[in-house]
Amino acid sequence: MSSEQTKVKAVFFDFMGTCLDWHTSIVQSFPSSIPRDDASKLALEWRRQYFIENQQRFRQNLEPEDIDITLARVLDAVLTESYSNYTSYVDSDTKGQLIKAWHSQPAWPEVPIAIRSIREDLGLEVFVHANGTTRLQLDLVRSSGLSFNMLFSSQLLGLYKPNLEAYQKALQLVKLQPEEVVMVAAHAYDLRAAKQIGMKTVYIHRWTDDIDEKMDEVEKEFDVFLEGMEGLPATIAGL
Repeated sequence: MSSEQTKVKAVFFDFMGTCLDWHTSIVQSFPSSIPRDDASKLALEWRRQYFIENQQRFRQNLEPEDIDITLARVLDAVLTESYSNYTSYVDSDTKGQLIKAWHSQPAWPEVPIAIRSIREDLGLEVFVHANGTTRLQLDLVRSSGLSFNMLFSSQLLGLYKPNLEAYQKALQLVKLQPEEVVMVAAHAYDLRAAKQIGMKTVYIHRWTDDIDEKMDEVEKEFDVFLEGMEGLPATIAGL
């Protein structure tokens, strides 16, 4: 009876970064006049500052903001403060194209197979549980070709991760207990919150994300630490 109650029934996935190669899309969207190496560094700093901005909004208990608005504001700040020599390269039209690029991203190569195996071979439900807007998630599902049972955005839930209520609300909506769900993410802050409420946790290391975290410490924090999703289905089957 006890083993039935703790059997894994679903997987919550963080989306961007964890499942999708956002870096390639964004770097390709910068003007070709910006050297690719600098475009890469600019993109990484843009992403990093976006997370810092979200964390500040979370701490101030502010309602989720449209991700396009947040990204636009953060891009302006990054260009002004760290890449002022490229400010003239990013006019309003280019800026619009860069924001739009976040809505079209390819999946990391191993992700479609992993998610399909989790659904078909393991018979589990799979959900997106990520900050952002529902429109963003719909666009990313289309561009990546990935398929989920449901998309939970911070906009839809009315809460930013890592607010514990964001996880609890999603669990309530799908009528699952924390111990029945595995949270998969490339962000330690995300998994720390999921772990706190009793979810199983799998960290996916992506070179594009969590660049301020100490990986040797992160490796020990969660139930599983993986380099990519190739072994994710087997890992989940063993939890």
